Amino acid sequence: MSTFAASHLSPSYPDRAAWGTVPKLRAWQQEAFDLYSSREPRDFLAVATPGAGKTTFALRIASDLLSRGIIRAVTIVTPTEHLKQQWADAASRVGIPIDPEFKNSQGATSRDYIGVAITYAQVSMHPALHRARTEARKTLVIFDEIHHAGDAKSWGDGVREAFDPAARRLALTGTPFRSDVNPIPFVTYAEDGDGVRRSVSDYSYGYGPALADGVVRPVIFLAYAGEMRWRTRAGDEIAATLGTPLTKDQLGQAWRAALDPKGEWIRQVLRAADRRLTEVRRGVPDAGALVIATDHETARAYARHIRTITGEGATVVLSDDPAASKKIKEFSASQQRWLVAVRMVSEGVDIPRLAVGVYATSISTPLFFAQAVGRFVRARKRGETASVFVPSVPTLMGLAGEMEAERDHVLDRKPPEEGLDDFLLEDAQRKKDNPDVVGDELPFETLEAVATFDRVLFDGGEFGSAAETGSPEEEDFLGLPGLLEPDQVRTLLNKRQSDQLKAQRKKPEPKEPQLAPHELIANLRRELNGLVGAWNHRTGQPHGVIHAELRRACGGPAIAQASAEQIQERIDKIRHWATQRSH
Repeated sequence: MSTFAASHLSPSYPDRAAWGTVPKLRAWQQEAFDLYSSREPRDFLAVATPGAGKTTFALRIASDLLSRGIIRAVTIVTPTEHLKQQWADAASRVGIPIDPEFKNSQGATSRDYIGVAITYAQVSMHPALHRARTEARKTLVIFDEIHHAGDAKSWGDGVREAFDPAARRLALTGTPFRSDVNPIPFVTYAEDGDGVRRSVSDYSYGYGPALADGVVRPVIFLAYAGEMRWRTRAGDEIAATLGTPLTKDQLGQAWRAALDPKGEWIRQVLRAADRRLTEVRRGVPDAGALVIATDHETARAYARHIRTITGEGATVVLSDDPAASKKIKEFSASQQRWLVAVRMVSEGVDIPRLAVGVYATSISTPLFFAQAVGRFVRARKRGETASVFVPSVPTLMGLAGEMEAERDHVLDRKPPEEGLDDFLLEDAQRKKDNPDVVGDELPFETLEAVATFDRVLFDGGEFGSAAETGSPEEEDFLGLPGLLEPDQVRTLLNKRQSDQLKAQRKKPEPKEPQLAPHELIANLRRELNGLVGAWNHRTGQPHGVIHAELRRACGGPAIAQASAEQIQERIDKIRHWATQRSH
């Protein structure tokens, strides 16, 4: 077994290393390895942001333990079939032969292998078998994305039973938090000052530090709103504007209409994303794009739209396709522009050339969103950026603004805030053949869905203002260079914002129909309340506290007594806050 080979594996294996990282381990990998070596722990939890190089770190430890005779076998547990092959390929590069095709019915693998790669589901189906294998030889168990061991009670129980006898256990995750309170096996929990038990990692390397080190790409979020109209089963026609304050039912149905492949909204967003991809390819010639779809039917429909827009086909990866892994590998090595995948592929796809994404699913759990965005952040060279197109939905806007937040798994939590847990990740990962979106209890027919550019979110700030698709205002942001350092991105966004504001001031004010005072005040209150809701998602501050801060900053009476001018001043103030990193 060669520890030399493991230490010289590309830090971002299975793909090429990021700029400035070869041949040595990245600084975080070396620091985490040194910490592990000094402690010699039986259990170790490493949390590292997607794209940081957890595979290389884990294989370096495996090689070291094998060479010193501390272990004789390696078992790698993954959430998906695709990742089993990926781990086996990586391990073979450092002289650790791993069997990715091992089946429970075999009982044992060939003597040519030092270990096996299996899924969490496989373990849960026959934990006694895997316990016997673990007891037979001193084994290192590597848990890839350990949070999946809490996906179901049977999975957690199976993992605990199978690997309790392991000589060493190394748990890896890029997203340690979960939306439920199922304890994750072999993870330590400690009470905080409020008596709430939180997961404790042995080493953590978040998105913020990774961005500062140039290990991951900065992510630019482009949000799209729009006018939606649909017909309910009862025959009622309803209209709503995505991107404005809506009830939960209205938001769910407007979101559904936006993602409907029959509507114009998704076509316009795909066209904008393809325009962005063309710009990125000026600096990154092999850059690719991914659409994360909700189900098989819409994935195929989106692929047809892409062919119409670009003149070339898109690779479609479906969960029940036995050739899915082969398609992913071929796309990764090609120059093809577009990949369309059902949402369950979000965590299993490692294609570093992906630089543009379209979040075309109605899942809004923090866990799934982080995993999905993680597909686009793997840096290969200095200056690469990622661009992700999202519907202008408050929950997604809040999550996009919290990219650098590091969350722990909390056991003793209160029920989640409305909207943060509308889908379980277990449901998100399973096969989807039929549409499954918010508002299924109120079936409807999409009559109209038209997109408008809403804003750009980057590094906690918001830039731009509402504009028509295809307008010069939208083009200002779609045309950002594809190779930029994070500080250059912020500088350019600030300049584009400033230029647009100057241009707007020079334009003659269009004559709008005069609103009655009560109509004007009602509209302004709705706008302010929507912005306060978005700020609540971003900061966690209660609505009342935000209103009180605005009142202190701007003066004037409570909102119920405030004049139109005073409400407008508060709207301008909170928009100003949104352009700053914090206030």
